[in-house]
Amino acid sequence: MDALASLLDGPRARGAFLLRSILRSPWSLRIQDRAPLTVVSVVRGEAWVLPDDGEPVRLCPGAVAVIRGPDPYTVADDPATPPRVVIHPGQRCTTPEGEPLSEAMALGLRTWGDRTDDTAGALTMFTGTYQLDGEVSGRLLRALPALLVIPADGWESSLLPLLDQELSRDAPGQEALLDRLLDLLLTAVLRAWFSRPEAEVPGWYRAQSDPVVGPALRLLHDDHAHPWTVAALAGRTGTSRAALARRFTELVGEPPMTYLTGLRLALAADLLREPDATVGAVARRVGYGSGFALSAAFKRERGISPQEHRAAVREPSAQPTPASASSGANPAGRSPTGTGST
Repeated sequence: MDALASLLDGPRARGAFLLRSILRSPWSLRIQDRAPLTVVSVVRGEAWVLPDDGEPVRLCPGAVAVIRGPDPYTVADDPATPPRVVIHPGQRCTTPEGEPLSEAMALGLRTWGDRTDDTAGALTMFTGTYQLDGEVSGRLLRALPALLVIPADGWESSLLPLLDQELSRDAPGQEALLDRLLDLLLTAVLRAWFSRPEAEVPGWYRAQSDPVVGPALRLLHDDHAHPWTVAALAGRTGTSRAALARRFTELVGEPPMTYLTGLRLALAADLLREPDATVGAVARRVGYGSGFALSAAFKRERGISPQEHRAAVREPSAQPTPASASSGANPAGRSPTGTGST
């Protein structure tokens, strides 16, 4: 498993959802759902993404936008169109004045928007939202800008037509199929983004193509619980200890064992969210010989104990939105651009 696949494994495991929106002009959606990561693509028509502190960006058919939360933003048919729908946390959809709209704009299976017989003249876009609630996923979020857009001519993929086709189907296994398609789309978009000259490519991604550091990174991610040393990594990658340490630090930005410690503690922080996980069990899963060893490393690197971390993430204000927002359902409260994590 490479570093990107490892960072994407968390959001995939926690689920995501897809929703189609059909909207007639003039339309404008004010997104205040605080979702950590949202993928938006236009199938027909044209849309604008308007960050509160950035320039408007136009989306034509085939373009894909990835929006990193939790800051609010607007999606509209024109930058001048005032919001007529507000998407709140908790999947709540209202007018700007606060009147509920969810039931009035529900259009059936995974579809939301304006009731119209002229779908050819309306905008059609789909949206997928990941909750990305965890330390490992946070590494991915920190590598992304607040808004990135891949234009239709900036990449080649058959995923968009396939997603549009599959969204309207109701067949056995459809939820799993749609989740996997969204995972594929996000991975393809991020690879396309990191290959663009304007992208600020993180060291761990750039280093994956290096003939020395790339194999070492894959070893660390494939088996993070193994008792790795720089010498053992060097032996497996066919280079000297000094050469690996120097090259790894140069490309990734930190020494191999420091990188491994950060990876293990991020994984441990996420595992500690599980209700039945003990510190000792988590320690063994991430590569520490005992709960005491994990606690010492956690306290040294993060300033708090594993128990204090567990208590903090279990506070009501830190709880993620219930996982009712799977791709297979369309409850009346579902918003067009996110589940709305609190």
